Amino acid sequence: MHGRGVDLVVEVGGSGTFNQSVAALRRGGMLSLIGVLAGGGEPNILAVLMNGIRVQGIFVGSKEMFAGMNAAIEMHSLRPVVDRTFGFENLKEAFQYMEAGRHFGKICIQK
Repeated sequence: MHGRGVDLVVEVGGSGTFNQSVAALRRGGMLSLIGVLAGGGEPNILAVLMNGIRVQGIFVGSKEMFAGMNAAIEMHSLRPVVDRTFGFENLKEAFQYMEAGRHFGKICIQK
């Protein structure tokens, strides 16, 4: 807002769009790297350093890992812990609740 940049970018393009994502971030912002769909390009590491950008890799695993996880969830009848549920009309309140960080478990939005 007002040219300061965004707090978080979820980068799916990889090296091909990395520099655009870094340029969109505010000083101290965070880039979560989840994919490498766009080939080519040289990541500008200097811009990361000079702006205090945090880069976090997110690995979601293989199809086999996903199947194994789902089998374990079913075998042990695991269910998520739900801390609180908000109606869609209270979306802002739900984000404020999450930002406060005092929850234990999931925060759900119900339409």
